[in-house]
Amino acid sequence: MKIKLLLSFLMVVLMYSTSYASFPVKRSHTTTNNTEVTTTSSTVDVLTPIATVAAKDKWVGVALWFFLGWPFAAHRWYYKKPVLYNILFIVTLGGLGIWAIIDLINILTDNF
Repeated sequence: MKIKLLLSFLMVVLMYSTSYASFPVKRSHTTTNNTEVTTTSSTVDVLTPIATVAAKDKWVGVALWFFLGWPFAAHRWYYKKPVLYNILFIVTLGGLGIWAIIDLINILTDNF
């Protein structure tokens, strides 16, 4: 065991000492800064939709959480959460229940 540690230490020391050049190296570094100022002005037309998008129903989300939430993350798909987080929810079984309970609280308080 001692010989392995000694050889490992010796190997690290030898690798460290050979990683530097044994002759002087001239280092030079030049930087140039070019700055240019441009100004642009533009107008943006804001379009408002005639009809508003229907909000997701809280109780549908709660029902999906209760019946399909634990194994399939149905409430997260319903609220259009990111796919990667939905898959992570499914794989970890809702964060072993903690993530699922936090989702339920957020749904009930309209923070989801």
